[in-house]
Amino acid sequence: MASVRRVRDPGRLPKWLAGPGFVLALGLALTASIAQTSTPERVDPLIVADDDFARHRDPALWQGLSVTRIAVEEGPVSWRFFRIVNTAQPAGPLWVVTHDNENATFAAMLIALRSYGGVAIIVDSGARDDDDSARFNWFTGGRPIDPNRHFDDRNPAYVGAVLGDLAGHQRLIVALHTNEPGFDPALTGCGGVRGAGAGNISVRLCSTRWHPVAAPVARWPFDDEDSVALVAYLATKPQGSARCGPALVAAGYNVVFERVARSDGSLSNYAVQHGLAYVNVETRDRGTTAAGIADARGRLIAMIDGVMERCADVPGVSLRLASR
Repeated sequence: MASVRRVRDPGRLPKWLAGPGFVLALGLALTASIAQTSTPERVDPLIVADDDFARHRDPALWQGLSVTRIAVEEGPVSWRFFRIVNTAQPAGPLWVVTHDNENATFAAMLIALRSYGGVAIIVDSGARDDDDSARFNWFTGGRPIDPNRHFDDRNPAYVGAVLGDLAGHQRLIVALHTNEPGFDPALTGCGGVRGAGAGNISVRLCSTRWHPVAAPVARWPFDDEDSVALVAYLATKPQGSARCGPALVAAGYNVVFERVARSDGSLSNYAVQHGLAYVNVETRDRGTTAAGIADARGRLIAMIDGVMERCADVPGVSLRLASR
């Protein structure tokens, strides 16, 4: 990875995420935060040394998209991000890819960004993404960090880098994930129905935190139990308050409702606790072959299309479907 010149920007952090819906309860923690943010570096997606970009070298895919790399230092932790903007439709959703090893999510993000506009933020764990280590940030000076367990007001530079494009916009956040093997059958006892999922997230996932509603007909892309939409709601409110959850259930989606009493550091938890519009779309990881990535990408895009049709009623979000 090319080196990035880092400069201190003391005026940036106090303004991060100043858009509607945010509760900035940082106080002295924000003032005391020691963070450095690089000047965004424009990169050429056709030559950048990164596996995700290498799989997408077709110039046509990048027409109308601007790509920059951002580096953030927060205490001992270094973060790297790619920020991709649809320059023709910059006011669309915020697409978030936190796990660098989930290759189909990058592929789906490109299609969604071209179709619906907006901005994408991708956590960059390194140029290689062919094993599970790419899921974590290793530039920490200590133990690796799961990027989707780091959303906390005590980490303002990280959160600001991911969600800074919400400032001034009521954007829908769409998080993209693929789930890996690790299915826990002990969490599948809803109504006595045992699950058959293979990934660690399934529509049969059931506990005091997870409340699943399976599609009434197992029709593609919901013909496996690992293709789901995940929506969160506060423990102090009814399940039906989960943004877009009832609409997706009515549309025949596999939906997992997440009851949030205490944050686990995930973006879903951070979003619901800060009043942000958020939907997570994910499917099972189907491997690193071109066919496996294409299969998972297709399922993600099908779910995204339905989410955008039913859930993107946020001012500033464009629903104009661009050519794919």
